[in-house]
Formats: sequence, structure tokens, C-alpha cells
Amino acid sequence: MTAMLTRRGVLQVSALAGGGLLIGFPLGAASASGFNPNAFIRLASDGAVTFVMPQQEMGQGIHTAHSQILAEEFDCDWKRVSVEQSPPDDVLFGGPRKRQGTGGSSSIRAGFVPLLRQAGADARALVVTAAAKGWGVDPASCRTRDSVVYHDASGRRADYGSLAAAAAQMPAPASPAALKNPADFRLIGTPAKRLDTPDKITGAAKYGIDVRIPGAGVATLMQAPVVGGKVRSVDDSAAKALPGVRQIIVLDDLVAVVGDHFWAAKQGLEALKISWDDGPHGNIDSAAIWAKLRADAATPGVTAHSKGDAAAMLAAPDAVRVEADYELPFVAHAPMEPLNCTVHLEADRCTLWMGTQVQTRARAAAATVLGWPPEKVILNNHNLGGAFGRRLDIDMVTNAVRIAQKVKGPVKIIWTREEDMRHDMYRPAYRNVMAATLEGGKVAAWSHRIAAGSVSARMSGQPPKDGLDRGNVEGATELPYAIPHQHVAYVRSEPLAVNVGYWRGVGPNNSLYAVECFIDELAAKAGADPVAFRLAMLADEPRAAEVLKLAAARSGWGSPMPARHGRGISVIKAFGSYLATVAEVAVADDGAVKVTRLVTAADVGLVINPATLAAQIEGGLLYGLTAVLHGDIHVEKGRVVESNFHDYLPLRIDAAPKIEVHIVKSSANPGGIGEPGTTSVTPSVVNAIAAATGVRLRRLPVDGAALAKA
Repeated sequence: MTAMLTRRGVLQVSALAGGGLLIGFPLGAASASGFNPNAFIRLASDGAVTFVMPQQEMGQGIHTAHSQILAEEFDCDWKRVSVEQSPPDDVLFGGPRKRQGTGGSSSIRAGFVPLLRQAGADARALVVTAAAKGWGVDPASCRTRDSVVYHDASGRRADYGSLAAAAAQMPAPASPAALKNPADFRLIGTPAKRLDTPDKITGAAKYGIDVRIPGAGVATLMQAPVVGGKVRSVDDSAAKALPGVRQIIVLDDLVAVVGDHFWAAKQGLEALKISWDDGPHGNIDSAAIWAKLRADAATPGVTAHSKGDAAAMLAAPDAVRVEADYELPFVAHAPMEPLNCTVHLEADRCTLWMGTQVQTRARAAAATVLGWPPEKVILNNHNLGGAFGRRLDIDMVTNAVRIAQKVKGPVKIIWTREEDMRHDMYRPAYRNVMAATLEGGKVAAWSHRIAAGSVSARMSGQPPKDGLDRGNVEGATELPYAIPHQHVAYVRSEPLAVNVGYWRGVGPNNSLYAVECFIDELAAKAGADPVAFRLAMLADEPRAAEVLKLAAARSGWGSPMPARHGRGISVIKAFGSYLATVAEVAVADDGAVKVTRLVTAADVGLVINPATLAAQIEGGLLYGLTAVLHGDIHVEKGRVVESNFHDYLPLRIDAAPKIEVHIVKSSANPGGIGEPGTTSVTPSVVNAIAAATGVRLRRLPVDGAALAKA
């Protein structure tokens, strides 16, 4: 498809075989090479409409939501819509960031107007112009509905498909077409059924792990168990004797076995006798990692945000000062579909089949290993069976291509669950050092210092500018509360023996956990109700106040609860959205915690699909709750201990609470929703535990032993 389009022009229009129409839409800003299209609509002569999606579907429903936006402005028949995944191309599909990828809860909020609505509106204008020209009437006298152009004055009508060939000959419009009045929306704001559901029900949906290439070998691998380690020696005699084992590959830091099928490869790998050189991190354990983080957190760091004079206010001799420290551990992504990548390396091209959040980055990674230009790499991107940020990285591509270089013909590489878990790019371990003063029942001065490893530095290979990783302080630097004196700092503290990566909720997942837990502590110190305490500081943030009041009302905030039961609340402003969540918990005498109910109120701006929105919040709450109750990665002798779902527990179905999601109607531009649910549940549960037991947990996951003593 990319080859069919030039990269110049305000609006690109091409005739397809069979008289169809392919329309590429611009970013809206000129560059040296002209306007860069980034979203596409394909209209066939039979009226079928295909939307080509630059964002990746990984269970969040983005293909359906994007299609609703395009179809709304295109005014096409929803029943005739299908979607395709776009090829990798930053120029055509990179959007405002000039970089194709799916993450940061950005798919809707980054592309709502410039990419999607305008794309649909301009496409509709083209078919209307084609119809009006054929009828000899003013385009302004025509209207559209469900893939039909009408001219009411003459009673004429034309299906979009019949206009495709003529529309392909229309010159690009001089200016962008007018957008619909939101009052006229018929698809946006409705709970449209997801377009990917039928194929998932029947099993037709294809994930990377489903790829089958005739004659391909299937490989699995074992990487050096310690970061920075190397292979010392391999005895492969027993493995070679196993039926189905085709080839054994030894690289400097990994060993792979290729078999006729996965079982043969796995059995072959287990039969190998490998001696490893652990390198400099072989004696590192969790205690040493945490000791380093806590020592680094005691240093001043670099300023990320400053308002007023927090230092002077905190040092005042008559100040009512409160201090607290909060920590989050390393956690794994643990997607249900383990890492995998199928590679066919030929003399003049390399073809990949996989699921990735970063199509162009993955293609570039393969090209770098081969020393080829990216154009020689063909990437076929499939559905993702879970990602949560893990597939923002490209190590699976790099290692797969390295293995494929030693294999004749195509090879499918599958990571075992254990290999996936123990070589993840984990959410950083965080330490938050907090201090505040109270005055007149409100927070007067506020200090928040965040220590953690820098994901951006690890991924880019470059230190953060001025020592500040802004991703790690996101949320902490944009407090909704009216606090006159604020200081936020960041301390870069890189862990040994562990690689860190983006995890669902990224920086706000930590920073707003600390903020909202500390706000609760300050409310207790002031003798105030946690909701009333927050509302007193939200006069300048009406959207935050509204969700807070709604969540409190719908949860029955303030009503009596049994002994060792409690409610906790949080309100967050992140990813362009506002969420408030109330958690209800029951704490058994032995310290076991059961979250019985979660009530969330959300203002995410204009809602595209309320059903998808609710599902995203529910999924985010449960994913975050898993980490609150169980998530913790430990290191012994440089090796990650946890390996599978028996010792890294996902939330079981019997532990899932009742969830209510209440949506605030809003006309603001859409915000992100993939991550706010994960972010809001953590402080809500911690605050609820404090209400139930009087114990304020300062480190997660939940410590039942500490609660048993309460």
C-alpha cells in the first residue's frame, strides 16, 4: 500500500484496480517533503470500506474505536466496514509524534482530530464532489448517510461504491472539509460491537504465535541467566540424539535449539549442559539492589518542578510537618502470549511475523542486526496476546534475527514462559520520599523526590537530558491540588542485574500512588474526611472534583462498614483523563486482603465507545490489582527468581471484585484510558487497608504479616 502513494500533496487520491478509491490523509503541517499522510481509507467499487490502522490491536479495542471515528465523518455504512493493520512507516503512519507505535494511552487522544475525523470528513467531501459533478449540482446541496450521497431536490442518490472511480479523479480540495457537529454524531458515543470479536470467537484471529510457515523449524532459547553474562561452554551430545532436534545454535549470550516442532526444541534445550560466565552481576541480590536505591534516594536529585518556596516552608520551625516514604517493587508484564517471532531470512530480504507495539522500531532493529537498510525488512504485524508495554521493546526481534542468521530457511522462535518472565524489562523499582506541611486544614508545602532507573535511557542508550527522566515524574509534576509551595525532584538510580521497561501506567503508576497515599495520610493528620480534604484543594480542577464526588456518592462513601473492612479513595489526573476510584476491602485476622468492590468514575472527555471504555477501565483495575496484591520480582545471585504463574501470581477469578464504572459526560477532547485504571487502583486499595486496619502500607505488594498484627 505504501508503494502506491507518493508522499506529497495536501490530499493523496489513487484509483485502485476495479475502480476503487484509496485516500491518504495529511498530518496537517508541511515538511520539506510536503504533507505527510498518516491514515487511510479504501473504498471499493462494491461499496466495501477498509480502514487501514496505524495503531496495534492488543485487546484494547482500538481498531473498533478508530473505525467509529473514521466512519462517523466518512458517513459510511458501519456494516460494510473492515480493518487492516498498516505496514510499518513513520512518514505515513507516525502521526503527530512522527513515530509509529501504540502506547502511552495515546491512540485516540493523539489522532482524534488531525488524523481521524479530518480524514473521514475529507473522504466524504470527495465522494460528494464526485456525485455533484456527475449530476451538475452544487455539492452543498447534497447530503450523505450510510454510504449513500443524496440530492433531495432532484430525488437522486448514489452509493459510495458507484462513485469510487470518479472520486479517484477528483483534485485535492483546497482546504480541509468541515467536520460534523458533535450533536449530529451517530456512531461516536455509541457502544458499537467490536470488529475483532467474531474472529476471536471462531479462532480465526491470528497472533504472532499462531504463524505457520511450511517447512519452518521451531526454536526456543535460553539466554544468559544474569544480565551481562556469556556462554562459557555447551555439551550438546544428549540433545543431538533426541528425535526432532534439527540444529543447536550457540551465540555469545544465548543458546537456541531448532526442532521440527516446539516440543522437540524444548526437550533439546533441556538436554543441553550449559556452563555460564555470570559476569560482574553474578552476586547481586534484591537486598543489594534495594540498598542502592534507598541510598540514592537520600540524595537531592534534579529539580523536575518547582512552585513557591517549598524548602523554606518545610523548614519553618512552627510548621506542622509530615513525612512518609513509599516504595514499589519490580514487576513483570506477564502477557498471556509469550514472546515470539518468526523469521525468514533470504538473500535480499528478511520477512518477520510477530506482534509488536512499535512496527518501525522493530523493523529497524532487524535491519541493524543484518546491516541492511530497513526497506529490505518486511514486517507482518499480528494481534498481540497481551503486551502492557513489554512489546515496546525490540530484544525479541534482535535475538530472533540473530538466531535466524544461523538457520537455513524460515524459523519460528518461541520464548518459554520461564524465559519470558526471567528476561523481562521490568517496571522500575521506585522509592518516593515525601514531606508536606499543613495549614488551615490544607496542604501548604509539598516535596516529592522520586528515585528509579530510567527506561528512556536504557532504550535509547543515552542519559536523560539534564539528568531528568520526565517519564518517571509524570503525574507528580502536574498535581490537580492547589498547593502553593511545591518541589518535585528526580534521582536516577539504575539497578544492577535488572533491565527496566515501560509497564502499564508508566510514571503515573508510581507517582500518583505515592501522591494519593500521602494525601490520605495528610487528611488523617488534619482530622479531615479524605474526600472533603481533597475537594477543598480542587477548586481549580472541576473535572477532578466531579469524578471524586461521583465515585464517593456511588460507593456509599461514609456509610458504616463491619470491623476490619474499609473504603479508600483516590483521584488521578493522567493521560488527559480524570479518574476517581473507591476500593472496598476486607482484611482477615491472618492479614489476608480481599478487595470486594471497586467503584470508578471517569471523565475521559468525549467518549468514542462507552462499552470499550468501561472494559478498558475494568481491565486496568484488575491488572493493577494483581500488582498490588502479588507483584514482586526478586533477584538471587543475579538471577530473577520468579518464572511462571505459580510463583508470579495473576489475579484469580475468585479474587476479582465487583466493579462499577460510571462515565461523566464531557465535551472535552478525548483523553487516554488504557492506563488510568491501573494507576488509580493502587492508592485506593492501600488507603482502604489503612481505613480497615489503621496500618499504612509503605511498600507493595500487600504484606499480610504486617496486617495480621493490627
